[in-house]
Amino acid sequence: MSMSSADSTAAAFAENRVDLATFELHGQDFAIDVTQIREIVRDREVTPLPKAPQLIEGVVDLRGAVVPVVDLGRALGEAPVDAGAAARIVLIEVDGLLFGLRVGGATEVLGAEAGALEAPPALATQAGYDAVRAVVRRPDARPVLVLSVEHILESVFRSALSVQGEDS
Repeated sequence: MSMSSADSTAAAFAENRVDLATFELHGQDFAIDVTQIREIVRDREVTPLPKAPQLIEGVVDLRGAVVPVVDLGRALGEAPVDAGAAARIVLIEVDGLLFGLRVGGATEVLGAEAGALEAPPALATQAGYDAVRAVVRRPDARPVLVLSVEHILESVFRSALSVQGEDS
């Protein structure tokens, strides 16, 4: 079965687009590629995990799986997420690891042209800032910062090393 030119154009167009789940943290708009997200659930109380890495708030039981939860505010070196009706836990799966990321509130799924994603400013990346992998400019709205999930995981691993160093 061959694709018509309209089908191939539509497929090429789809490949040049990226869907981003956007959410809010302390008035700033952030996003994560939806391909890395399993689901978004209402915030819930976490069970503290003794001796866990500093950035892991605790664990929650979601559909039979025990999932560690990381507060995005703390992971970015800012104030923790305000617990409230809007707060959500974004379940992220990357490299076979599943974890929850507590955010201030989920806002929308933003479809963007791949070409609309720009690299973070050179000064930020040269200074070692790698929490944001891209910036999406929007007409008549503030830019959306696309987070590097890998950076967040690296921050959790580094916080684990600092806990181990304190114990020895």
